[in-house]
Amino acid sequence: MEISCEGRRAVVTAGGSGIGRVIAETLAANGAAVFTCDVQRGLIEDARARGIGAIEADVADPAQVDRLFEVAAEAMGGVDVLVNNAGIAGPTAHVEAIEPADWDRTMAVNISGQFYCARRAVPLMRAAGRGAIVNISSTAGRMGFPLRLPYATSKFAITGLTKTLAIELGPAGISVNAILPGYILNERGARVVRAKAEAAGRTVEEMQATILRNIAMRTGIAEQEIADLALYLCSDSGRHISGQLLGVDGMFDTYMGMDNLDDPPSGAGGA
Repeated sequence: MEISCEGRRAVVTAGGSGIGRVIAETLAANGAAVFTCDVQRGLIEDARARGIGAIEADVADPAQVDRLFEVAAEAMGGVDVLVNNAGIAGPTAHVEAIEPADWDRTMAVNISGQFYCARRAVPLMRAAGRGAIVNISSTAGRMGFPLRLPYATSKFAITGLTKTLAIELGPAGISVNAILPGYILNERGARVVRAKAEAAGRTVEEMQATILRNIAMRTGIAEQEIADLALYLCSDSGRHISGQLLGVDGMFDTYMGMDNLDDPPSGAGGA
């Protein structure tokens, strides 16, 4: 089966690296015009060198999101695909050690940013007569992750955003889904594992083994697997899939993370 996004005009947030970069490249390779944003100037320049439109923008700032969509719509002649990929890991700590500023920043990027982007994308999709929104969530948004309270809470919120928008936008021909990646085999995933190991007083190898024991298929997930699903959901082939929470996680269903959750470390820090 050939999957094509020919004629689609996609905004992929935080498309300069990681999953976002692979999604942006996959959409572009399959016919879509793609525009992205990032907060690092070097990543913006790299995206442009690869033929993907890009500007510097922090999705936690509604004014910067406004500019992103103004520039993207002008460059592509409209927008009918949004991949809400931007997100941060937030702190790794017991609840009493989490700073309010870290909580606020995690919520601002991970959930408010998705709202700000959807708010600007939807009128453009209505004008186009079609649309697809793919929100990148996490397995943490289905079952919770100890020591990752701000992150997990923000990802649970994406469920409400996705389900509500799918109902609201269905009559306009706009699909809305969320992808829930599991343990991703990339540098960001490695940083999270290192932070968890440090917080638990364990080695990285021990923490990786703990994670894999909780995955039925005993495996991490490649970034391309997430991009392939996003491609399908944004294509005509996936146009009638909406309101779904789609896990790509090898059946990652239970996770305590460590054996000493009842023993808060005195120096728990952020990821």
